[in-house]
Amino acid sequence: MRIAGAALNQIPFDWTHNLRTIQEAITQAKAAGVELLCLPELCLTGYGCEDLFLSDWLPESALLHLQQVRPWTDGICVVVGLPIRLNHRTYNTAAVLRDGQILGFAAKQFLANDGVHYEPRFFHPWPAGETTTVKWEGEEWTLGDMIFEHQGVKFGFEICEDAWRPDDVRPACRLVGRVDLIVNPSASHFAMSKTDVRYHLVTEASRNFRCTYLYANLLGNEAGRMVYDGEILVARNGHLLLRNQLMSFKEVDMECVDVDFSQPLEPAAEIEPLPAPDEYRELNQALSLALFDYLRKARSRGFVLSLSGGADSVMCAVAVAELVRLGTAELGTAEFMRRAGCFTAEEIGQLAGPVMPVPDQQTPGPKDASLMEPGQRQQTVNQQLTRRLLTCAYQGTVNSSDDTYNSAKELADSIGAVFYNWTIDEEVTGYVGKIEHALGRPLTWQTDDLALQNIQARVRAPAIWLLANVQNCLLMTTSNRSEASVGYCTMDGDTAGSISPIAGVDKAFVKQWLRWAETELNYPALRHVNALQPTAELRPLEEKQTDEKDLMPYPLLNRIERLAFYDRLSPRQVLATLVQEETATDEEELKTYVKRFYSLWSRNQWKRERYAPAFHLDDYNVDPRSWLRFPILSGGFTQELNAL
Repeated sequence: MRIAGAALNQIPFDWTHNLRTIQEAITQAKAAGVELLCLPELCLTGYGCEDLFLSDWLPESALLHLQQVRPWTDGICVVVGLPIRLNHRTYNTAAVLRDGQILGFAAKQFLANDGVHYEPRFFHPWPAGETTTVKWEGEEWTLGDMIFEHQGVKFGFEICEDAWRPDDVRPACRLVGRVDLIVNPSASHFAMSKTDVRYHLVTEASRNFRCTYLYANLLGNEAGRMVYDGEILVARNGHLLLRNQLMSFKEVDMECVDVDFSQPLEPAAEIEPLPAPDEYRELNQALSLALFDYLRKARSRGFVLSLSGGADSVMCAVAVAELVRLGTAELGTAEFMRRAGCFTAEEIGQLAGPVMPVPDQQTPGPKDASLMEPGQRQQTVNQQLTRRLLTCAYQGTVNSSDDTYNSAKELADSIGAVFYNWTIDEEVTGYVGKIEHALGRPLTWQTDDLALQNIQARVRAPAIWLLANVQNCLLMTTSNRSEASVGYCTMDGDTAGSISPIAGVDKAFVKQWLRWAETELNYPALRHVNALQPTAELRPLEEKQTDEKDLMPYPLLNRIERLAFYDRLSPRQVLATLVQEETATDEEELKTYVKRFYSLWSRNQWKRERYAPAFHLDDYNVDPRSWLRFPILSGGFTQELNAL
């Protein structure tokens, strides 16, 4: 039998879009001779509908829209994910359709309730071994723990989280010897190196449960925060039969493989380890796709960025350039522009046509891109696309350095972005003077250090917001996860924005990624930022302010953060672990860093509550709306820190 999975890039309750991609997947599968096609979990509604799953109308509408899929299944068996609501309870199900008929609904038995997942809020788990009946307009179908058959091949289900449970309780343990095939429609979010975990999950399940295992994941930035990599896997008794390229810019990625179910299983295979994941490349692909999807699904015309020349803003700028490079490489220029949704037909014709004038070219040589080498032509096209999608501004003060200006300008010029340069000293002086007059005293660095730093960052926000509004663009804010943890940011200043792309990534990784990107992605302009110590440049230049002088070394900050909130250790346990690990650092210094981290963490929860939406990119984050809940007001670990 030729079986297939299709990764779909869906949008919550966008029925027209979601049905179109479902139809496209079925059409592609039929053209390829596929006999059984698995689509992702909840692909009809989208996985990220949140509390709408608790309504009566959304599941009812999903079942109504499922009827449109029925005629498309002539000659093929298709699995479609949707919610079904029975007796005021919503169940996460996979409908099986064939030849225009609904054969039944398999229901998810285990619900994800950790990290970014809150499924028990929306759904009820289905009890193993039980079934019930769904009635709709005179028709009845079975729903529950079911086994299906297609062309003599018996198949059962695990739906995403079902497969992540221990082997002795998951649904597969009750399917051994009863089915030839286990189908897993999933909505498994991206995290760096997670694909390696999924690979072992699928191959080991196929071996342990002596079956063929078919897995299909969602694709893209579906609803704003979570990114899905579109992974499709097929394994048989430990042998990997199919694994696709991840993070496709396509809306539908259909992949198929032939499996001879008439033959006995080949001997069980030892699971071959995959090459170690390249986390820098993984992050680049995920961030690029997440930004592309956010841009088009928000119906925006591009991005605006306050480009300081420091590591975080530079990484955001490179991410937009990579969005363009990776998107055009896979889709082609015309389709990329069409899918982005913010280019006119005239613009598409100009940039994707056979002859493209190169604007403002003063050097001798060919004046149109048709006479260039293909690689050079595409690079020029990509620079023009980036210019259309990204506007940057360097907002300097007397405390800004030539180093950061040069870093910002050279990078913006090299990727093609629009670059503005203005100063904000006049506005800062105006606000400081107003408050000095009101208080009847001068504001000085000796008495008002933090306030004088923060006003500079805050004064940058209105102009850059105005620019974003005028251009109908998304304003990118550039804070990273390390800054979010300790509140090393100015609320309504550098945190101002509508999207926070790298808030899920720690600062040490940002610095490492930029060094990688300089050479591996060929961005020579990054040599400037890679030679700089991270600094806010808010104090007078002669003080030589750096982030790590204000806080602590970033790798150590990241380690404390992980021990405290990923491993969930107490301050005493964190310190004891660091003393064992950081033998070159004095214990009293480590104690100072631990106290500083927990104190800053506790009093800055209100800032984390107000961050712009951020992508989940690592195995954890500090976003209270996705991975980590913490009280705004608390005891602040006072007793625990005093006990150190």
